[in-house]
Amino acid sequence: MAWAIHALVGLLGTGSWAAINGVWVELPLLVPSAPEGWLLPSCLTVIIQLANVGPLAVTLAHRLRPGWLDEVGAIYALLGLGGLACLLLAFLWQQTSVVGGHPRSTALLALLFFLALVDCTSSVTFLPYMRRLPPQFLTTYFIGEGLSGLLPGLVALGQGAGALRCVNGSRAGNDTGTSLRAEYLEARFSVRAFFLFLGGMMATSLAAFVLLNVLPAARRERAQEAPQGQPRVEGAGGAPPAVEEQPMMGPAPEPRKGRPLGRPTYSWPQMGFVFSLLAWVNGLTNGVLPAVQSYSCLPYGAPAYHLSATLAALANPLACFLGMFLPNRSLLLLGGLSLAGSLFASYLLATAALSPCPPLVHSPVGAGLVVVCWVLFVGLLSYVKLMIGVILRDEGHSALVWCGAVVQLGSMVGALTMFPLVSVYSLFRSGDACNTRCPG
Repeated sequence: MAWAIHALVGLLGTGSWAAINGVWVELPLLVPSAPEGWLLPSCLTVIIQLANVGPLAVTLAHRLRPGWLDEVGAIYALLGLGGLACLLLAFLWQQTSVVGGHPRSTALLALLFFLALVDCTSSVTFLPYMRRLPPQFLTTYFIGEGLSGLLPGLVALGQGAGALRCVNGSRAGNDTGTSLRAEYLEARFSVRAFFLFLGGMMATSLAAFVLLNVLPAARRERAQEAPQGQPRVEGAGGAPPAVEEQPMMGPAPEPRKGRPLGRPTYSWPQMGFVFSLLAWVNGLTNGVLPAVQSYSCLPYGAPAYHLSATLAALANPLACFLGMFLPNRSLLLLGGLSLAGSLFASYLLATAALSPCPPLVHSPVGAGLVVVCWVLFVGLLSYVKLMIGVILRDEGHSALVWCGAVVQLGSMVGALTMFPLVSVYSLFRSGDACNTRCPG
């Protein structure tokens, strides 16, 4: 039955960021029908940051009223809200209304806020919930979280979202016939069907969570994790309440009972390094690089862009799967891997800054290099995030709450840093997919 519990935990993880990840990959089909046009991605960035009110409220509740928040009930509410929002999006995403004298995608933007609220708040609810299960299940959760980005991406790829062809300019009314025009191809299935698929993912995650709370095998796993001598009080859905053996934000560390080989709790400087690293890698992976991925990849052609997006998304769960068999908590190693990932990120930022004529733009080597850099960047930093999660899992329940909060904080700082650079000051330039010419 352990494999069944692993499967349920993985399915729970797929509900963490599936909705917003799905919206990002569906943007090429949403933008042409939205009054906001290509301002829609910028609007989505702002909406996601506004949705951080959710994790902020949960973190404050844990800090000011310990034990007051029913974690299990909160997860039920989040998954239910996410599924309902996806269902409503499937039928209302094209509805507009006049605001300030201009048509706006009010239904789409409002429902995207609720999806962002669900996904952002999952960081400070799903992770602490995993404290109730033995450590090996945390890795499975991170694999599922990686799949929350991969599965919608693969479906969008099969749908044909963003696929285009270059047609002669004369077909667009250009009499000279000397230029080409990018024309998006018709999708293989509708936006409605895609949102229904996302709703199905949320419903599957909700069903997995229900089973995690009611199956006898899952209860036995939670009972094994309960501290010895601790009275077991049933919480919502039969789940034992989160127990804090030693608050992370407490006095000076002392050796913890039951830790492997008597290893003491990490010191304050070490914890500061761990959380700084966590904020840095999430700022890069969730905020900085996603904002410039199209600028980095599209100059090398649409195939390079789609390969980068798909293989990088695949690198996330694969890195977590590798971490299941090759775990390493060495802070020195994690720092080194973060540095290597940051170097790959620097190269990708350079290609974005030099768009539409980045290095080796006319060479297959350039396209292959940018794809490899995206895969290694995501894979290395995904492994770092997993190992930090494993470290903080052993530090206690509050450490996982702070883990989720720092994930969101790092992501928010990264996104807010890039928003003015991309959308206000236009420091990054995109080339015409069909007409850009570079020297050399």
